[in-house]
Amino acid sequence: MPSTRFPSPHIAVVGSLNMDLVLRVSRCPAPGETLLGHDFAQHPGGKGANQAVACARLGAQVRMIGKLGNDAFAAPLRATLDAAGVDHRHVSTDTGASGIAMIVVEDNGQNRIMLAPGANGALTQADVRLAADDIHSAALLLCQLEVPTDCVRIAFAEARGAGVPILFNPAPAIPLDSDLLAVDYLVVNETEAALISGLPVTTRAEAMAAARRLLRGGAGAILLTLGADGALIADTNGVRHYPAQPAQVVDTTAAGDTFIGGMAAGLLEGMVIDDAVQLGMRAAALCIGRPGAQPSIPFRHELDDLTPGDPKPDTTRKS
Repeated sequence: MPSTRFPSPHIAVVGSLNMDLVLRVSRCPAPGETLLGHDFAQHPGGKGANQAVACARLGAQVRMIGKLGNDAFAAPLRATLDAAGVDHRHVSTDTGASGIAMIVVEDNGQNRIMLAPGANGALTQADVRLAADDIHSAALLLCQLEVPTDCVRIAFAEARGAGVPILFNPAPAIPLDSDLLAVDYLVVNETEAALISGLPVTTRAEAMAAARRLLRGGAGAILLTLGADGALIADTNGVRHYPAQPAQVVDTTAAGDTFIGGMAAGLLEGMVIDDAVQLGMRAAALCIGRPGAQPSIPFRHELDDLTPGDPKPDTTRKS
């Protein structure tokens, strides 16, 4: 099982920065249908920036590595990082547009997200190498897949060379080589787990089977989020399930990123993985009760009234 005692005080995040354009509707339209929405908002987002902000608001020092465009969205996206205390000296500027996400949120809180990568797609291996010192000196590296995969590979190589643990959230889900999955912490939802493991993930028992298969792929620990059914942990201590915190769902955007931020902040403090996961779950429960991506991410002091749940050990046959 990976160590959770880290010698260095910051988390390095290599990832995306997007401006989210959010439309709320009663339901998603059918093909060819025009549907009248009832609210529109613009919020800072992007999986990389969301996770960086979540880590910072939940107690960690954070250094962000990414790319913004030369447009009207760049300044407010940087300002949000500043407000959270995220160091963005290695967020460079491209000549084109910043990344955007078109998000449709139904009244039941479910969302559908479409991305235009913009400057995120222009991040290069050279950009990551310029920030190598921030990775080498980190306690933990966080990566996702809203930037080019070759940038993720370089970030992994820099981290592994310096002995820095890696937390990888392979989203949006794509088929991946085994070397990208052999990380210290692999965090996936049901869709990502099904694609990467090749197994169905429609029940908790199926999720447990998928987590075991992913664990055999070389990761130190698998964290599989199950939405309203909570989350699974699979590591050398077995598979266990934690129920979700009770929550009123307003908007699920950034819930997974908030979970990761809470978990990463907990690991940075030296928590065992089960406690860190529960910290992430409590943060995600607050996140989904609020609209927007980064605006919905809670601060650490807001979690004081939410108590951890009890683990539910896996009692199914190991295979």
